[in-house]
Amino acid sequence: MNNTIWKLTIFVIVVVCVSACVNPKSATYFIDQKDAEIKTSNQSAKVLIHSNDVLNINVTSMSTQPTNLFNISNVSTNSNTSSSFPGLYSSQPAGYLVDPDGYIKLPYLGKLKADGLSSNELADTITNGILSRKLMIDPIVNVRLLNFKVTVLGEVGHPMVINVPNEKISILEAIGMAGDLTMYAIRDKVLLIREEDGKKITKRLDLNSASMLTSPYYYLKSNDVIYVEPNSAKISSTSKSRQVLPIIFSAMGLAVIILDRIAFRN
Repeated sequence: MNNTIWKLTIFVIVVVCVSACVNPKSATYFIDQKDAEIKTSNQSAKVLIHSNDVLNINVTSMSTQPTNLFNISNVSTNSNTSSSFPGLYSSQPAGYLVDPDGYIKLPYLGKLKADGLSSNELADTITNGILSRKLMIDPIVNVRLLNFKVTVLGEVGHPMVINVPNEKISILEAIGMAGDLTMYAIRDKVLLIREEDGKKITKRLDLNSASMLTSPYYYLKSNDVIYVEPNSAKISSTSKSRQVLPIIFSAMGLAVIILDRIAFRN
């Protein structure tokens, strides 16, 4: 009887292992890539500012005034300051909030159009405004998007929202920061969800193919969402474990009882 129970146990283990098998090729990145020099896509070169973005604007010059009024870190965020400069975003992260119409409001310069501009283009606009009003000599203006973030969900080690301080991140970097894809991830149908011109667009990406390295979607944009679906092995192993295993264990229990009674009678 003990030998029979042992065989039944081995059978259950084999069933579970087979149902959870993963094809090694499906778990490999860029399986068609040979040694070569590849020029990656440069689509991330221009990140545009939009309404509700939060901007860090830093102005420096040989003169100390009035640069302090432009720089958020040196501006008090109490109620008086906020009422004087309604474009100031006093919550974390500290910065200038682009209003629904696409404008920011700066001391001395007033309202400036930011929507549709890159960080460098807005910096040039601010620089020209400072020079035309003779506010300071040789100003250096840096503009940075503070709320650039991407979200990675699904079959990754650590689903998360990633803040991107330098406005540039590739899909591989995002997946790496999220703990890499699990063995159960579908690598050739990774879903990208992106908002463009007020519309949500979706794109399936193949991380098994080296063509991904030259894809216009290789670099991510602010508020992109990456969703990695589970493969059939994960789905089947989960569903089979829930449906089949209770039946198998019940059958094993019944078999043990029957065998025990037969052995007792003998």
